[in-house]
Amino acid sequence: MTWKRAWIGLCLLLASSGAFATDLCPTLAGRQSDPQVATRIAAIACDEHLRWNRPFIDADGRLASLNAYEAEASGLKDGGAPWRRVAFYWQASGLLGPMGFKPGASDCNYAALNLSYPGLGCRGFVIDNPWSAAFISWVMQRAGVPGFRTSASHFDYVRAARREAADSPYVLVDPMTASLATGDMLCYVRTGRVYGPEGLAKAIDGSTSSLPMHCDLIVAVADGKAYAVGGNVQQAVTMRVFNLNAQGQLWGVPRRTDGDVECSPETQAACSFNRQDWAAVLKLKPQDELARLGPVEPPSFLPSAPVAPTCCINCVLGSGVPRCPAPGQAPLVPPESAPLQGSE
Repeated sequence: MTWKRAWIGLCLLLASSGAFATDLCPTLAGRQSDPQVATRIAAIACDEHLRWNRPFIDADGRLASLNAYEAEASGLKDGGAPWRRVAFYWQASGLLGPMGFKPGASDCNYAALNLSYPGLGCRGFVIDNPWSAAFISWVMQRAGVPGFRTSASHFDYVRAARREAADSPYVLVDPMTASLATGDMLCYVRTGRVYGPEGLAKAIDGSTSSLPMHCDLIVAVADGKAYAVGGNVQQAVTMRVFNLNAQGQLWGVPRRTDGDVECSPETQAACSFNRQDWAAVLKLKPQDELARLGPVEPPSFLPSAPVAPTCCINCVLGSGVPRCPAPGQAPLVPPESAPLQGSE
């Protein structure tokens, strides 16, 4: 009977350890009006993660679930089109204007709002342009984070956290020594070169004006795990799970190094979606310090709410939106036509 007791004990141990890895997003998602800025950030990011059907990368770096992709016409939990939701992040964050020189960007102004509008140009824009920073910017703006300046580039607010720390809601710290907390951002450099914290600091202090990066938002820290949500992670709003030590620091997280073995079917031990050039943690300042930068109470309205455009560039007959005129010309009204067929 001894082996039976041992077997039962082992099963109970495994069951109890699995119970610790509990996703807190379903509970957090309803706290978007919380008085704490950090909680609002987590709640909004969590709500979007649920909308995308909870895809995640586990602590071993394996993509465990993914069933909605940015380019698709349906698949979100509410029945919406993923590409329109991404267009909404771009528009509601106010970043479509600066991206206006990109093909299809102007088309997103209308496609984000009008479900009957095909928005083929916008769909191409969503696919062709990394949107993780637009997602972060939208979350920050909706959460009413004081002092945060939206940008289509993660590097801009990472740099601000180091060079303009007094005016930024974040402070730049080493990702391997930081104790992670809700509202923080965990960031890596996504180039062929390995930077690490020291290389990133030198780039910021030097003349580097742009650097491809990616940041995820820490939405929860519990039971030795950190849960991070980011946009455009495997073409979705995806969660990563990280192991932490007793001090709340990253533990056993693979990092890119010079001369890394390339992931392949023959070298599977080198494969991990969490193996990145982790170079920064942006620590969210305490609530009292954030209050010195601006209001910390929940926004009374949705910042940068989408506004229907007054004209279009890539127009579709039947949309009812006039074509944007050439400089110095009056707006051109498209001819009347039958309603669009085959709309989403």
